[in-house]
Amino acid sequence: MIQEARQYRTGLAVIGSGLAGFAASVFALQRGIRTAQVGNTGAIAYTTGYLDLLGWHGDRLLDNPWSGLATLRQEEPDHPLSRISDQDIRDAFFGFTQALSEMGVDYTPPGDRNLLGLTPAGTRKPTLCMPRTMVAGIAAAAAGDRTLILDIAGLDGFSARELVANAGASWPNLRSRRIIFPGVDAGVRVFPEVMARALEAPAHRQQLAGIIRSVAGDAKYIGLPAILGIHRPDRVHRDLERLTGFTLFEIPTMPPAVPGIRLREMFEQAFPARGLTLVPQQKVKSLELGKTTARLHLNDSYGKVEIEAETVILATGRFLSGGLAADRHRVRETLLGIPVSQPESRDHWYREDYFDLRGHPINRCGIRVDEAFRPISESGRPISERLFAAGILLGGQDWIRQRCGAGVAIASAYRAVSFAAGCL
Repeated sequence: MIQEARQYRTGLAVIGSGLAGFAASVFALQRGIRTAQVGNTGAIAYTTGYLDLLGWHGDRLLDNPWSGLATLRQEEPDHPLSRISDQDIRDAFFGFTQALSEMGVDYTPPGDRNLLGLTPAGTRKPTLCMPRTMVAGIAAAAAGDRTLILDIAGLDGFSARELVANAGASWPNLRSRRIIFPGVDAGVRVFPEVMARALEAPAHRQQLAGIIRSVAGDAKYIGLPAILGIHRPDRVHRDLERLTGFTLFEIPTMPPAVPGIRLREMFEQAFPARGLTLVPQQKVKSLELGKTTARLHLNDSYGKVEIEAETVILATGRFLSGGLAADRHRVRETLLGIPVSQPESRDHWYREDYFDLRGHPINRCGIRVDEAFRPISESGRPISERLFAAGILLGGQDWIRQRCGAGVAIASAYRAVSFAAGCL
């Protein structure tokens, strides 16, 4: 018996479940566009939760990302951010962070300066927006106030002693302490996601608060690995501050990390309630591009699915997410075979010095797009008038070195949705 495919019709189909894909869906919903989103497990769980715009250019960290963008446009006109105005980038970040806050994870709005967020190693990372649960760490570090950093016995990838050793020179009132998470035996390995889910229960928060009070001493601030709940972390954060009497802040852990898991689960819960057709944890098998519509073919747990869309945004990411793949000779785009801008040969993918300040050419490979963010062929013509692209699939940027991954994802998704809306 041949099973017929379930069919959906929509104005916009977003392919990808990383930051760019979710941002595109946010902007489409804000415009009232009928939207479907499809994607297998994206790389969003690997984010720190920080939303970087532009943190590094040339050989220096940027305090002001907006002046950095002006320089970027002069020196790298093909960079995706160079093709988007400051006002559109501000609108994109404001709209995205506002949506995050409304859905349940409160974020700071975009400002005129980068914030210096803490990393698990104790270094400082320039970023434009961050979760509210992490903001107090900036104030504590800037003032050099009495701060206790706690880590958890059995937790890999986060060491309070390492953080204090690296940050202590500029933060003399910083100290560390290791605690045992409530209900866990000494010597047992623990995981951030499991602890975060446990802290959604009031009883576990009360137990942890008692442990914090017993070790806090004269501290004014308490820093913790990012474990303060998966759903409604701001509520968990406020309750723990009330129970302990201290100002608390989270610090990202090594990935996969709770801040990214929060975003993924929040989107998966909030989008269907807002009318979006969501097909999560699935990969598009093929995409047919017609003159007036496109057709997506995929399977889910119930069988075949076909989505007919008037416009499509490709936000499939790079190697980790499967948007790009590499063999011994070249890099290719995996869904449509779109030409990928890349070095002429594999010999030129990497520089000899791993820490070369210029970065590695392989990090700048990706598909090329026109001014409307439509993928283009080798001849420079759009592959389809109704196909757009967003995120780090785009070539001409080095998100690893330039600290611009979220900026490229959010701003290019905003522009792609704007142009897609013009086709509907």
